[in-house]
Amino acid sequence: MKTAIASLSIAARATLDMHSLNNEGGEGNQIQTRMVDIVDHKGELHNVNAISGDMLKHVLMEHFYRQARAQHVDLCQSCQNFNANRINADKDFIKRAEKTSDADFIDQMLQTCAIDDVAGILVTEKRALPRKSISEFGWVLGLPNKVNTNSYFHAKYVAERSAEKRAEDVKNQETGANLGQSIFHRPASSGIYAIVCHLELARIGYNDIKQIYAISDEERQKRASLLLESLLYTFLELNGAMRSSQLPHLVALEGVLTMSSSVIPAPLISPLIGGDEDSDLYRNQVQEIVSALNGNSGESVTKETFDTIGGFASCMREVIDSIAPLKLNVGR
Repeated sequence: MKTAIASLSIAARATLDMHSLNNEGGEGNQIQTRMVDIVDHKGELHNVNAISGDMLKHVLMEHFYRQARAQHVDLCQSCQNFNANRINADKDFIKRAEKTSDADFIDQMLQTCAIDDVAGILVTEKRALPRKSISEFGWVLGLPNKVNTNSYFHAKYVAERSAEKRAEDVKNQETGANLGQSIFHRPASSGIYAIVCHLELARIGYNDIKQIYAISDEERQKRASLLLESLLYTFLELNGAMRSSQLPHLVALEGVLTMSSSVIPAPLISPLIGGDEDSDLYRNQVQEIVSALNGNSGESVTKETFDTIGGFASCMREVIDSIAPLKLNVGR
């Protein structure tokens, strides 16, 4: 049986070992990891390891792009090449739609490209027109006192060197200098991270100016299924820096998934709440909110919990196989 879902939220704690997904540059021969300041639920300030939500959004769209190409979903010319400028770089489309109104432009864009629909875009060619993203990610934040970063020594050796360089090495050996190598330090982090994301599935194919859908129900369901599939892959294959030699070890994943079948938003509480003292506090609060939102009017908001990586995959598979995106009721 198909289930109508208007919005979906996920709050999870992931244990990642020996990753470098969040490097923010280098200084000299030292690669630096990103750190941010946060305040916990008790008002205490912490400096924690963090991974940008921009990176997770990019990973999500990489998976969506591959799925869309494999299943022949409509993409603009630029998105067919995974161009970061998306429909702004599709000169043929921009020229064809140049004299249309903003409302008609959005209609044509939604009909032309699934990526511009679900990822959002700011159109800057010939006009300034925003399309709000359907998918939202927060920063991936390390739980205070639950993440550690160390720096590891590496050396790059030169395999072949000229006679002049070998002579120089002999001279350098006498002075104790480095011989044909570049020394640098790489960071690697291990710990528990809080992840939050939200999908407004009811807005897939929805023209916010006209307040009507620009694509068919069948196309909306296909895009919703692809988006949820891509979200599952995003959690299972976090992309980022240095994966060729520091592939992250995902060793644990627990959390809560909420869904709404009405205009009530799917509730989302940060997994930072509770910390190490009460690791289930955020999930318990989600349950209280779900009960309060439903009241006596039925169950328009539902909740599923997962305690393992496999449990999360199973939970997502059930949602994907039963998805039927809800239509927005705007009174028109």
